[in-house]
Amino acid sequence: MGITLTLASGIAWTIVYVEAIRIGFRERTYAMPAVALGLNFAWEWTYAVDNLVFDPSVQGGINLVWGIADAVIVYTFFRYGRAEFPSLITPRLFAGLSVLLFGMSFAVQWLFLGKFGAEDGAGYSAFLQNLLMSALFIAMFVARRGLRGQSVTIAVAKWLGTLAPTILFGAMQHDGFLLGLGIMCSVLDLVYVGLCVGARREEGRLSLPTLLDEPTNAVHPLTTPTGPAEPSS
Repeated sequence: MGITLTLASGIAWTIVYVEAIRIGFRERTYAMPAVALGLNFAWEWTYAVDNLVFDPSVQGGINLVWGIADAVIVYTFFRYGRAEFPSLITPRLFAGLSVLLFGMSFAVQWLFLGKFGAEDGAGYSAFLQNLLMSALFIAMFVARRGLRGQSVTIAVAKWLGTLAPTILFGAMQHDGFLLGLGIMCSVLDLVYVGLCVGARREEGRLSLPTLLDEPTNAVHPLTTPTGPAEPSS
């Protein structure tokens, strides 16, 4: 059961990353909140290296796959990200602040690793940053006023990707701390899913072609008779 939930989480989050990459290049933006992206990228590479070098495991391989995918999302952030910020953020300032963000993200992960060790550090930091990420996705939806750079697929897969380890580490291993964080993640994730589904339905409704918008006496272009116009009297 543990391996099944681990793989389920791995697949769900891989879907999130692949969809974020696809949308990022298509819409020329980044599809994950900046702070969440920095923490995620740092977590994956920190624990991919730790797992593969010191404690080889399935999770270590999954972390490596996530880290490679996340590196592409990081590229979209640096490639398109400055356009999401006010014009007073110059290219040089954007680059400097971004390097600072990613540097501090790695520092946070290493502090967790040093304080709690690999197993507890990975769990505590992952659930805490997932809770932050869940809130930041909602904030990004509000800031962008809709689904630009986001999708229902990302929302649902992100929820399932965190739900699986919540069941595994929180419920099955009776860790009340992780269970509580996981439940709060699910609450925020479901709010985000609802927002994305509602926005998608609204976009579909507004883009649906209808003849009701045409005047009642209008002649459809495809049925307009051809031929020379009659001279006016």
